[in-house]
Amino acid sequence: MTNSHTPTIDQLKKGIALAEQIQSLKAQLAAILGASPSGRSTAAPAAEHKAKGGRPKLSAAGRARIAAAQRARWAKLKAGKTGKKKSAKSAAKKSGLTAAGRARLAAAMKARWAARKRGAATPTAKATKAPTKAPAKKKRQLTPEGRAKLAAMMKARWAARKQAAPTPAS
Repeated sequence: MTNSHTPTIDQLKKGIALAEQIQSLKAQLAAILGASPSGRSTAAPAAEHKAKGGRPKLSAAGRARIAAAQRARWAKLKAGKTGKKKSAKSAAKKSGLTAAGRARLAAAMKARWAARKRGAATPTAKATKAPTKAPAKKKRQLTPEGRAKLAAMMKARWAARKQAAPTPAS
């Protein structure tokens, strides 16, 4: 055999013959092991799917078995729940309003709406008034005399700094 990169015609013919032999041997092995002619094994489809990265398809019978088992589990759970009594705590804790409570709320809301319509403050359940905020302090403004006084003081300060600063030597 030569060591060239391109095979000769004789080498190609031998390669084809070997490939055909390998294919026939694979078919014989599959027949012995019980695989389908396509080369897929019928014994372990899940392993093949995992190797490919997919999920194996479930037969209708398999899905029916799983569904029946799940229904049985749910039935068992539900059967266990119906025989139990409710605890006193859960029976006492009932959500919702009583008729009297609903009537009190409706009356309070009507009073609020009427007061708002009149422009009055909203009435509270208790007679005590809520503490009100102190009015915000007014912002102080300078009068023209005060502004002139501040300007004069600033000019005097600047003049004092100017005299105290050393003069650069020229």
